[in-house]
Amino acid sequence: MLAAIERQGNFLRSSFTLAGAVEAFIDPLTVVAVLYCSAAYHGERLLSPPYMILGALTFALTFPGNIGLHENAHTMMRKVITNWVLFVAIAGAFGSVSGYLHYFPRSMLMTWLAATPVAMAAAHTVARLTLPKWMALGHNQRIAVVAGLNDIGLELARRFHRHPYLGTRVVGYFDDRPASRLPEGGGAPVLGRIAELADFVKRHHVEAIYLALPMAPQPRILALLDDLKDTTASIYFVPDIFVTDLIQGRLDNVGGMAVVAVCETPFTGLNNFIKRASDFVLALLILLLLTPVLLAVAIGVKLSSPGPAIFRQRRYGLDGREILVYKFRSMTVCDDGDNVRQATRNDSRITPFGAFIRRTSLDELPQFLNVLQGRMSIVGPRPHAVAHNETYRKLIKGYMIRHKVKPGITGWAQVNGYRGETETVDKMQKRIEFDLDYLRNWSLGLDLWIIIKTALLVVKDRNAY
Repeated sequence: MLAAIERQGNFLRSSFTLAGAVEAFIDPLTVVAVLYCSAAYHGERLLSPPYMILGALTFALTFPGNIGLHENAHTMMRKVITNWVLFVAIAGAFGSVSGYLHYFPRSMLMTWLAATPVAMAAAHTVARLTLPKWMALGHNQRIAVVAGLNDIGLELARRFHRHPYLGTRVVGYFDDRPASRLPEGGGAPVLGRIAELADFVKRHHVEAIYLALPMAPQPRILALLDDLKDTTASIYFVPDIFVTDLIQGRLDNVGGMAVVAVCETPFTGLNNFIKRASDFVLALLILLLLTPVLLAVAIGVKLSSPGPAIFRQRRYGLDGREILVYKFRSMTVCDDGDNVRQATRNDSRITPFGAFIRRTSLDELPQFLNVLQGRMSIVGPRPHAVAHNETYRKLIKGYMIRHKVKPGITGWAQVNGYRGETETVDKMQKRIEFDLDYLRNWSLGLDLWIIIKTALLVVKDRNAY
């Protein structure tokens, strides 16, 4: 439920002018400001056409910012780094192809390149320190009430209290149940019954109302909405379907009829094109660059033990459909039946050469062919053997949701310490939690961060065997 409330909080944040504006403009303005400071430092003419065009292009590519004020420092730094790397890659490629880079001194570009992420991190730090204090001042807050003293209403009020930059103060709740049936710890008083809400709003100039009522008693909600039509307060409905764990939850419409997406893939429309294009280009480049390595590993596998160099195993792919995944064979066996035993530390089935390619992840290189085929992505939930899927889908709630996207060569779980053997259900549960977190929060920047972390972990991962 907390994850669902967090996403509801993201929606609320985007609805408030000041916090939303800071989140949207802080990165573009910082990047452009550092550009012009770097140019001034190197004695360039700031109002010359090349710098004006570069400034406008930079603002367009970085607006709006995607770093939330609510996010922790680690997430903020990750997004600063990945956002800047992606910007440099896109702008650099365009500048090189068009020849536009030649209009700018290399020393100025290097100063801009180095100073911008530092300035972005500093700007976000200052905003996090000052904005909440300013928003917490009484005249900067709007008054709100919550209809429904329940888990959703309580958590909503707590979020407003913990994030003062949202600029909202919950002054109380309205609920029809007797005090003996109401939960404790609301942090604000019960102001009356639901029927008294509209009158209270008018008398006390309440600016926002949050309806955290169950969806079942529809007549009561309709009657309340009719009463509230005689007020000027903004009304927000927090339906109780949000007690479930939303995956890419959002509002949508079908021929003009409003629907709520409860569980959806992040890769629809333009996102699907971006994901597939980035996968194809990167996989093709990696295979071309690593062709000598692929040949050397294939020869090493053939010389190390009898059997094929490439091991093919049935895995679940997109939407739970079976696919064949390629790996360099690292064992003396090729298990792919109804009972597949995971590799363990000091497993006697692993050959000496196989241990080396597993430890260095060289055994995964043939899966870039799966990426070119469109069966896998470079980043996504790691595919499990079909036998393991059939076991764990019965033990772990939400296990199959991970198959709403293509499996990946590396994933969010793997770079967070859940690579290799999952000898207990608890370990598999944690892996699935990270997989679902990836689905909720996917971005191209997150993919880039996972790729960077994977490269750093290859040489020191203790879970690789």
